[in-house]
Amino acid sequence: MLEKTLTIVLAGSSGERLQPLVEDRAKAALPFGGKYRIIDFTLANCLNSGLRRILVLTQHQSHSLQKHLRDGWSIFNPELGEYITTVPPQMRTGGGWYGGTADALYQNLYLIERSEAKWVVILAGDHIYRMDYAPMVKFHLDHDADLTVACMVVGVQEAQSFGVMSLDKQDRVVDFQEKPSNPHALPNDPEHSLASMGIYVFSVDKLIQALTSDHERQESNHDFGKDIIPALIKRDKVFGYQFGVSGRLPVHRFRAA
Repeated sequence: MLEKTLTIVLAGSSGERLQPLVEDRAKAALPFGGKYRIIDFTLANCLNSGLRRILVLTQHQSHSLQKHLRDGWSIFNPELGEYITTVPPQMRTGGGWYGGTADALYQNLYLIERSEAKWVVILAGDHIYRMDYAPMVKFHLDHDADLTVACMVVGVQEAQSFGVMSLDKQDRVVDFQEKPSNPHALPNDPEHSLASMGIYVFSVDKLIQALTSDHERQESNHDFGKDIIPALIKRDKVFGYQFGVSGRLPVHRFRAA
């Protein structure tokens, strides 16, 4: 299962809200706890989950991040098909930089196709949390899902900073709102909402189809939360993986840094 899974870490954010800390580096490269960087949380999760084929998509102020990955994460064996590879914008689909989270993957479709992976895990490189991704990948396979979105319960006011989801009794996503001003509350719990963690598992064929279709829509923001997920839930099998439910270990200090 995991040996047929490709992991893509989105680490190109400029983090404008964190100025002047990000004046000379990407948000994912910000120091945290001494010698560590924010991206180390995501990469440690991957390592501990058994995910060892990782592409890190970089963009803004990427030198510090690339140096950190070279010096601190050269631990995988390429002869065994293991790698952490940084991928700056390749300009393969035009002359622009990444124009959104979905566009970042679309510009690197050739890497996804030639990976021969069956499933793709998509992560953010600037979130602080601890999670084992393997049970989520298994959940995706068990439900024969096209897309699985990790989610967790947060306060209604906090939910304004996240994508907010509604699930049916089978954990299928029936509604998704990106950073709503008035988030939907959980049934029988008006104080809390179900928020997307920005962690996705795609079946690779569905991902390629969704990215290609989104690229052709001129009115699209080319963003997973704003465009890809709302379009998919109307016609495809999109499920919510409720992290911390049914005996799963709780998330620790999840936050969008």
